[in-house]
Amino acid sequence: MKYLIYSIEDDIDIANIINLTLTKQGYEVESFSDGESFFKRFNEQKPNMILLDMMLPGISGSEILKKLRSDRANDAIEIIIISANNMIVDKVEGLDLGADDYIEKPFNILELMSRVNAKVRRFQKNRIITVTDVRLDLDSLSCHKGENYVELTNREFEILSLLFENCGKVVPRDKILSKIWDVETFVESRTVDMHIRSLRKKIDPEGQIIKTVYGVGYKVGNE
Repeated sequence: MKYLIYSIEDDIDIANIINLTLTKQGYEVESFSDGESFFKRFNEQKPNMILLDMMLPGISGSEILKKLRSDRANDAIEIIIISANNMIVDKVEGLDLGADDYIEKPFNILELMSRVNAKVRRFQKNRIITVTDVRLDLDSLSCHKGENYVELTNREFEILSLLFENCGKVVPRDKILSKIWDVETFVESRTVDMHIRSLRKKIDPEGQIIKTVYGVGYKVGNE
């Protein structure tokens, strides 16, 4: 799964430059011109990084930042402010609110690439996948829902990792079977269903995260 970046920028020209540049670097980039459209998408799928303009129509950048950082489930998301507010007090305020970095406008596109790449390298050393309020750490093999640790079996963790890594895509039962179980081991497809039921009890009792695609398999997020 590609590294996902959300860019919140109401200047169309700047938004296009950011999108084009980072897409060429191999990142998946989605652009939003206001906070309302951003949060609608954010509630469907969380990104790895957010590039945030502070002067936006409707919900301000500061309000977006406050809301994001008020939820510990968003701690793993890197947030870089890109703003024309270049006073030191603005930078301090942005960083105090929880931003990880601050880039002044007008910015050099090479500097932006360098800052983004540096954050991605840190992410790759500490691989974490987040969907809604569930966070998987692929290095420590741990799972958290919000601030609460969730104990998963090895099979449950492997299945959830496969679904999270394919967020937005349907993962067929036969693919889950071939990826998780030894190819020489006979396992019925209902075994997958049993593990999914167990996962739902632990992390998704309301059925909002793991969705059944009848006759095919399972998915998290939207297509």
